[in-house]
Amino acid sequence: MARRPTPIGQPPRTGVAHVVDLVRETVPPLHPAGLPFVAGPLAVAVLGRKYKWVRLAGLTAAGACATFFRHPSRVPPNRPGVVVAPADGLVTLVDTAVPPTELSLGSDPVPRVSIFLSVLDVHVQRVPVGGEVLEVVHRSGQFKSADLAEASEVNERNSMLIRTPAGQNIAVVQIAGLIARRIINNAKIGDKLTIGDTYGLIRFGSRVDTYFPLGTKLLVERGQRAVGAETVLAELSQ
Repeated sequence: MARRPTPIGQPPRTGVAHVVDLVRETVPPLHPAGLPFVAGPLAVAVLGRKYKWVRLAGLTAAGACATFFRHPSRVPPNRPGVVVAPADGLVTLVDTAVPPTELSLGSDPVPRVSIFLSVLDVHVQRVPVGGEVLEVVHRSGQFKSADLAEASEVNERNSMLIRTPAGQNIAVVQIAGLIARRIINNAKIGDKLTIGDTYGLIRFGSRVDTYFPLGTKLLVERGQRAVGAETVLAELSQ
């Protein structure tokens, strides 16, 4: 991440203030959902500070949780008509599939891109395209490995439908996996979302599917790494 320049007319910050600025620019902030998972091990480390192994175990667990719940800033592209990755991870499917039935988008297959998130990936989800939220539907299901094709249909999921200002529908689906047992979606019907903004989180290993209208030009390939809010998955037809 590039360092922010010192505002014109102000002297460079020095000493402790300079160190604080360096930390803020280097260490990604923590998603609020991760606070309890970091605070718990830290409390153990403090309470057991007389015992080296307890202190070390607590600090290690807190560091691991802080890494998992990291929430780095991202800069989405500003060119019109693009759809960005809703998550960091590995592109595992670039195909056509029927959208989730709960979104009432019909039974015809449409372009789809699936991104698998390992426990090492950033797990916050980003808005793939600006627009209005038409539907947010949670569906209970199984917890099979999220990298299996059938996970889109049988696993627990949270489906969201966004309509762009041009009237095109984009569906983005958070899918639970073997370890992921908690899907968070903070968006609500009627919300106006901005491309690249954070809207949700899955813990601790999962998958996110994006469904596009027919005629969309897909720009990624299977096996490619995606960066949430920055990697362009597709261009919508104009």
